[in-house]
Formats: sequence, structure tokens, C-alpha cells
Amino acid sequence: MKIGFIGLGRMGKNMVLHLLEKGIEVIAWNRSPGPIENLKFEISNLNSNLKLKIKNSLTTTQLIDDLVGKLDSPRIIWLMVTAGPAVDELLNQLANKLKPGDLVIDGGNSFYKDTLRRASELKNHGIHFMDAGTSGGIEGARNGACIMVGGSQEDFKRVEPVLKAAAVPEGYAHLGPVGSGHFAKTVHNGIEYGMMEAIGEGAAILKYSPFNYDLREVFRIYNNGSIIESRLVGWSLAEFRSDPDLSNISSVIGSAGTSGKAKGEGHWTVKLAKKLGVDVPVIAASVKVRDSSDQDKEDSPNGFRNKVVAAMRWQFGRHPVKKS
Repeated sequence: MKIGFIGLGRMGKNMVLHLLEKGIEVIAWNRSPGPIENLKFEISNLNSNLKLKIKNSLTTTQLIDDLVGKLDSPRIIWLMVTAGPAVDELLNQLANKLKPGDLVIDGGNSFYKDTLRRASELKNHGIHFMDAGTSGGIEGARNGACIMVGGSQEDFKRVEPVLKAAAVPEGYAHLGPVGSGHFAKTVHNGIEYGMMEAIGEGAAILKYSPFNYDLREVFRIYNNGSIIESRLVGWSLAEFRSDPDLSNISSVIGSAGTSGKAKGEGHWTVKLAKKLGVDVPVIAASVKVRDSSDQDKEDSPNGFRNKVVAAMRWQFGRHPVKKS
């Protein structure tokens, strides 16, 4: 099976590598040439068997016209770009290049109402649209992600081989019509905010307790058979092992970008919950902490709490939380 893939950032590059290893042919494009070169470099460092396996499965191009032209109709194109204007810009370009029956998948963290609007706009051109909320961070992108899919049953069946290749075993599901995948991913990220904040708060309490805990040892135990054993605790442990005081991590957490004021899926979750009449005190509080994290002193207990959350963001997504 052959697909087009647009967006070779941290997630996109690793998803392409995984798809290639799973036997999916990929025509890849990125706005700037650097990520294309990074992808080629990553391939050059694979073992000889893997390089041989994917030798003829990847084609890169610097022109969207070439990407479209190298795919047979009905085409499948996966977008893995930053949510917002970049998605609209690409879809506007593709709408004039694709043919009726072609399918575009948005694998980024788009707001579900934007997804509904985009699906309606593309439908006017006869172009199909799906949303695929993708979780698992860079590690998941490289080794198998968790994918929440929205779209028609017919389109889901058409792309299921790609979804199965991109996901961890049993790690994808068709959740409903267009928009349902991104809605579920938004709520997923809101839950993530609350869980990360609780871990950060607990770590700060331990650090400032009278017992002089070695957080590397505490989190090793937490992540070995306890009720809170998880990837998030494991990622915290990894950071404590490399930097016990998290001295190289900023206490400004951020959400969708580098600023503590950046808006992300946690904010969307709180707004959606309010509209639906659901109280979400944990998620709302975690969002508030992120928004005000730039006001906490680096060497304060709250600053350390924030650093733990930021460190997890670095571990799973390489978000820009490291001090320069």
C-alpha cells in the first residue's frame, strides 16, 4: 500500500520510519528540506537488513505537486503538522490538486470543530477527510502509536492497513464519524494534564519532606508493580536518573508551545466540559498551573513540581523545556 505523508517533524519522521518498516510505501514531503535530510540520515543509520527492506519504499519530494502526481487515485495522504493555520493552508493547496474520491487524514492535534469544518469544505470538492488523534509520543511514533480515528466506516476500512501498520498491536480504533477521533484525543490530553500534574505534585512533596528521599529509588519502586505504575512515572524516573535535581529543566511548563501561556488540548477539554455541564476540577487546576508556571521561582517547591511535569513533556515529546 502506498500513501503520501506531509510533515516530517519529531512525530512525522518517526511515523514514516515505522510505516516503512511495516511495508507501507511512502511519498514524503515537508515544507523545509531539513527534516527530509534528517529522515534520510536516520535511514542511513539503520541496520543493513532494515535499510535493504525499505530501500525502494520511500520517495521524498520538495513539491506537493510531485507528491500528488506519484500517487494513484484514489489517493491517501496523511498530514502530521501543527494544528491550526498550517493545516488549513495545506488543505487549501490539496483541494485544488486532488481528485474526487481521494482521502486526506489529519493525524495532528486539531480541535474537533475545525475538523468538522474542514471535512465539510473538502466534501464540496468530493475529497474524503478523516481525523486520527495520535498518542504515544516520539517513542510511540517510532515503535507503534495509539490512534483514535474518526470518519466514515468505508474510509476506515480503506485506510485500516495503514492504521494497523502505524499502531501498536490493538492500538487503533474507529470511534465514530469525522471529528470523533480528535475529540477523543483532546480529552485524552486533558486527562494527561491531570495525571502529570499529580505526579509533579507528589514528587515535590517527597523532595521537600523530612526524609531526604532519593527520588530515583522512590520512582523506581512506584514504577514496579504499584497502582500508579505507568509510562509517565517511568519517564519521570528516566529524568531523575539523568538529572536528580532537574537542574537542566525549566520550571515553565508550557502546553502547546514554549510559553506557559500557550493554549493546548487541556484548555479545550475544560471548555468542552463546561459546555457539557461536567465539572473537571483536576484538569482545570492542572491547566491553571501550566498557565501560571512562569510565575513560580525555579528554586521553589512549586518550581520543582513544574520541572517534573516539564521533564515528562521532554521525555515523551521532546518539547522545548530544556534550559539553553
